[in-house]
Amino acid sequence: MKTLSILLISIFMLGLQSQSSAGIGHPENRTDTIVISKSQISKKYKVKIFPSSSNEVIFFTASGESGKVYQLFVFDMEGKLIKQTQIRNKETTLLTNFNKGSYTFEVFSDDERIENGTMEVR
Repeated sequence: MKTLSILLISIFMLGLQSQSSAGIGHPENRTDTIVISKSQISKKYKVKIFPSSSNEVIFFTASGESGKVYQLFVFDMEGKLIKQTQIRNKETTLLTNFNKGSYTFEVFSDDERIENGTMEVR
């Protein structure tokens, strides 16, 4: 139950952060398709970033060492930080309200980049 509460709080907080970001979540920018391509840098961690079947949210989960905290950074193509979130080992969080466009992302464990890639929201 504690994990579910943390997940729901994470979802709520991400929604609040998303609504305050300029241009994010406007109806004219609704998502039809999300395409994600990624490069695994470290094989000792398992990172999953994937869209829901409705393409309304993006799931982010990571696992590896017990007790680790992972950070996800999402940037627009101009290099501006759009979203930042962190989760603990084996937790899942949701990312919502992306405008149509291209993004890059990086996943870190401590100061080590363990995965990166691109996201295209159409």
